[in-house]
Amino acid sequence: MCRPGAAVLSVFLFLACSGVTPDTSSGPEGSAEAFDVVILGGRIVDGTGNAWFPGDVGIQNDQIAAITPPGLLANVESGLTIDATDMVVSPGFIDIQSHSRPSFVGDGDGRVVSKVTMGVTTEIMGESTTNGPSSPAMLREADSAVGTTVFETFGDWMRAMEAHGTSVNVGSFVGATTIRVLGKGEAMGEASAGELALMQDAVRQSMEDGAFGVASALIYPPGNFASTQELIEINRAAAPYGGVYITHLRSEADYFLEAIDEAIDIGTSAGVPIEIYHLKAGGRRNWSKASQAVAKIDSARAAGVDIQANMYPYTAGGTGLTACFPPWASADGKLFDNLEDSDTRMRIRAEIENQTTEWENLCTLASPEGVLLLGFNKPDNQRYSGRYLSDISDEVGKDWIATAFDLVLDERQRLSTIYFMMSEENVAMQIGQSWMKFGTDAGGIDPETAQGLTHPRAYGTFTRVL
Repeated sequence: MCRPGAAVLSVFLFLACSGVTPDTSSGPEGSAEAFDVVILGGRIVDGTGNAWFPGDVGIQNDQIAAITPPGLLANVESGLTIDATDMVVSPGFIDIQSHSRPSFVGDGDGRVVSKVTMGVTTEIMGESTTNGPSSPAMLREADSAVGTTVFETFGDWMRAMEAHGTSVNVGSFVGATTIRVLGKGEAMGEASAGELALMQDAVRQSMEDGAFGVASALIYPPGNFASTQELIEINRAAAPYGGVYITHLRSEADYFLEAIDEAIDIGTSAGVPIEIYHLKAGGRRNWSKASQAVAKIDSARAAGVDIQANMYPYTAGGTGLTACFPPWASADGKLFDNLEDSDTRMRIRAEIENQTTEWENLCTLASPEGVLLLGFNKPDNQRYSGRYLSDISDEVGKDWIATAFDLVLDERQRLSTIYFMMSEENVAMQIGQSWMKFGTDAGGIDPETAQGLTHPRAYGTFTRVL
């Protein structure tokens, strides 16, 4: 739809593009109807899947008020007229996987500059964790934590963002990890009947407050302590409200295909549509599974299952360095205590070296040579920013496991990390799927105030897709 070299001009879209034609005889003294903004002569891509067509667009009161053949709005009065010749005019892009929550509460400025400048006008949040609902214990813990803002209900959080102000449209799923912590805390193990009932009540209230559904992330503790049946039950609570189950799969590597089966099981058993976050086959040994995953999704769709996926157009993922540790090491919020205890530290090392369970170790999937560290807070550690784990371990004279332990313990945080583990050919193949959406998997960033490095998806996801 967009020829090479053609620029893209995104406009805010709050109503469907309906082909409204203005009454050019109306207005004061018979003049043409006035608009706040008129965009002339662009190639219009309306988001419906149709081919682009030439035309003009009139915007009034932050709504698309007119879409006409080219030239019809040339003499219409407007507060701003934009010549879009040789440009593509499209609805603003929807970032289906945003992590801009800190920008919209507390001290966040609400602008999400990196998103707006690549055409994003709607951000959908919620992967795993949301700022509400919260139990009394969660509220007490947040009160003692620096930079943490949580709310008693999902609705309280929505209202707080509205009062705070946002530069884009904002919506969210409710985080499955947040729901689990509310009901059970950060402990491993099955939820009791009472705990599960509490979780379901919280999901129902969140859906009534405007959540789109339930969002899980099943490689991170404590969210990955949830069983398949627990996830079915909390999604059943969302089903009567039209909820969607969206998930970071339990595996994106060795058990990738089985994890898709689990997601389908959860959605079909609960009676909700399914969406897969950032579909990918991680680790060279799993690259062949990408085409199998697409075939599996196509087959499910052909059988009547409502399932789709989204992705970012990069061969590197981004998360914490703690994704290289077994989930039980973080149970009950005791990761740092466990790393400080010599016996427990040896147990963690033993499981990394001889992995016997189905947890996903991103350091071995990417290899230490493909693990790029970014998010250091301490001044003494800044020299490591933008360097590979293998290089740092060589410098300090320790193996990569000990180096990772020491860095996480010294920083007392998960430590933002980029993992190079996907195939460019698979990225291109996935982009072409008709059911594929796109998301940054990143928060909005202001380059004037941002510190340190970040994954390029925060700035370039939609530009790269185009």
